[in-house]
Amino acid sequence: MEVKKKLLDIVRDTIRFKHYSLSTERTYIYWIKQYIIFHNKKHPKEMAKDEIEEYLTSLATEQMVSASTQNQAKVISPLDF
Repeated sequence: MEVKKKLLDIVRDTIRFKHYSLSTERTYIYWIKQYIIFHNKKHPKEMAKDEIEEYLTSLATEQMVSASTQNQAKVISPLDF
């Protein structure tokens, strides 16, 4: 019987396969978790471009993050994994 891996385990495996640093891994995981929490723990497979745009807009307008922080969050789309 094949066990399905959880999203964050897949992300970790992918990051490690690409030989990214532990710091980068932690950053990716952090932003993905924040994205999921923002959307009331909805699984990323159930979301698309609109939800990503909504999250990034919220970062800029409500949380007042810098453009570089917003760009960092944008690059780390859970839909890429």
